[in-house]
Amino acid sequence: MDNPDFSIQIQELEKTNRILHKKLERCQNERRQLETDIATKEFLLKKVISELEGSQTDLQQRGQELENTLDSLHKIQAQIIQSEKMSALGQMVAGIAHEINNPVSFIYGNISHISQYTHDLLRLVQLYHHYFPNPPVEIQAERKTIDLDFLEKDAIMVLNSMNIGTERIRDIVLSLRNFSRLDESEYKAVDVHEGIDNSLMILQHRFKATDKSPEIQIIKDYNNLCNVECYAGQINQVFMNILVNALDALEELNAKRTYQEIRDNPSSITIRTSTIDSQWVKITITDNGSGIPESIQKQIFNPFFTTKPVGKGTGMGMAISYQIITEKHGGKLEFVSTPGKGTEFVVQIPIQQQV
Repeated sequence: MDNPDFSIQIQELEKTNRILHKKLERCQNERRQLETDIATKEFLLKKVISELEGSQTDLQQRGQELENTLDSLHKIQAQIIQSEKMSALGQMVAGIAHEINNPVSFIYGNISHISQYTHDLLRLVQLYHHYFPNPPVEIQAERKTIDLDFLEKDAIMVLNSMNIGTERIRDIVLSLRNFSRLDESEYKAVDVHEGIDNSLMILQHRFKATDKSPEIQIIKDYNNLCNVECYAGQINQVFMNILVNALDALEELNAKRTYQEIRDNPSSITIRTSTIDSQWVKITITDNGSGIPESIQKQIFNPFFTTKPVGKGTGMGMAISYQIITEKHGGKLEFVSTPGKGTEFVVQIPIQQQV
């Protein structure tokens, strides 16, 4: 016969087993739910992290875009200011050249008449002297006082000097008028050599000998070039900027040399022109100055970069020259420099602009 107590114990054990099984199932369900929640939270966390990283990247890109935009605005502002200054300078130079041209032309036009009158009067004096070799004492005294023999010779020399001087002024005025064409807004076919010569004419005072250094030699090696379509005033500005930098480099080097050292190794600027494939013109301007240190060569065309003292340079000359050649004319502006030996700037522009 069965033991009632044992049956009750078995039932209790089965009941306990069922309860434990249910608790186990509930724990397993809770664990699975917890795992699901953790996975969901991990997914959400990864998503948030990814979105944050994306936002950070986007912010960095926008920050870089804003920085680039600000840099471009600074460049444009500087270019506008420089263009306005050059335009105002061009107008002023053109006005001065015009005002100088009028009286100089008047003087130049009358020198030939004065010269002819002087020759006539001197010839008349010689005729008087020939036919009246013994004039009154008063006339003889006056001839000695004014030194007539010297006056006859020197008057002609003075007139010749005045003629040369007025021709020189006329050439300078013409160069100023040609160089000041900074407000021309259209491409025009121009003589590149004329633009270079105009710049050299304006800077001629810096080539001349001084008590500290001999004359700077200008060596021209011009080849036959056809007229080039360009903004004449802007191209002249590029030539001027390069030549001024060359002169500054030569002066910097000469300041460290004696007069005799400079005579033994003269300062020079060599200008060569040539045609490339009948489609481009190439202008090289080479100096034997101090050269550009390697550490700053990559910054030469950067806006506001300058090695000159405060007040002497704006740092915009070469930056604007680069922009004029590359952007306005679709050309190239490059340089090669060896510190202590000199620098060569190479300008290449197409003969015809692609409109």
